[in-house]
Amino acid sequence: MNYWLVKSEPFKYSWEQFQKDRKTFWDGVRNYEARNNLRDMKLGDKVLFYHSNEGLEIVGVASVVGESYPDPTSDDKQWLVVDLKPLKNLKRSLPLAEIKADEVLSQMQMIKRNRLSVTRVSADEYHRVMAITGTRP
Repeated sequence: MNYWLVKSEPFKYSWEQFQKDRKTFWDGVRNYEARNNLRDMKLGDKVLFYHSNEGLEIVGVASVVGESYPDPTSDDKQWLVVDLKPLKNLKRSLPLAEIKADEVLSQMQMIKRNRLSVTRVSADEYHRVMAITGTRP
């Protein structure tokens, strides 16, 4: 299993809306590295959901339920989407300041490659997020 993090601005698509929808395709990615991350996602992979710009915090965990296919919002077939479904809220959100202050989490791709909307997460980082927030993996 692999682990990932996706970023969304809450006013565009919030965790709460995602939970109401119960499933979505992750579209609009127009960066090659982020697109490649979508391409590499496999069924059952876990995905941390991060509120960017407002909130600046990891709020939930989703799962990949459909592997990559061409983005239906683009005429250019090089852009991809994956299908995601929400799994659970974190017991408490994990703010960016706390992520940056943690020895393990401060090395996350989301910190090092902060312009990417889809990043890889190591197993250690994922389990550290779960431990800090008191959430079962």
